[in-house]
Amino acid sequence: MLNTSSSTAAAVTVHAEGVTDDEFRAAMSRLAAGVVLVTARELPLDPDDPTAPDVEDVGMTATAFMSVSLDPPLAMISLRTGSRMDDLLDEQPLWAVSVLADTQRHIAGRFAMKGRVSDRLLFADLPCTRGTATNALLVNGALATVECRTEQRVVSGDHTLLIGRVLTAAAPGAGPEGAPLMYYRGRYRKLG
Repeated sequence: MLNTSSSTAAAVTVHAEGVTDDEFRAAMSRLAAGVVLVTARELPLDPDDPTAPDVEDVGMTATAFMSVSLDPPLAMISLRTGSRMDDLLDEQPLWAVSVLADTQRHIAGRFAMKGRVSDRLLFADLPCTRGTATNALLVNGALATVECRTEQRVVSGDHTLLIGRVLTAAAPGAGPEGAPLMYYRGRYRKLG
């Protein structure tokens, strides 16, 4: 549908419900969200290549992560359908989340870049440890870490909701000085 109210016509998507993409995006940008790094391990694309690494580490910044249930312990992450992480986690069920501290904004920005360099280079100088349940990378200094195994995939609109059974959970960076990295109105922010 075209909006011709201005001198230059601009394409505006108006959904059957009457809300535009821009209206919905503006409203949701007022919801502050924590920032996490989602990680998983990807098998090499060419297993016959003896020089290829055994596995590849993959990471993605996300703001749509939440707890779902205490009994059993479940968490959910929302991924753009067809994204690299969505495709990877459709093939293998193990993934991890590092809840980023406000001092880790550079990590969030690094893994949110469009057209970024390989994940191998992004992880090269990042202090991490391997999760005991998933073998995925967990960011050192994160406020909390969670390792999950996907139990359910729900495609909803242009995103896939992954509900994962929590295998491990820790709060190694928790303390009086630890504050979360937040995302609000299109920018990373500190709490307070």
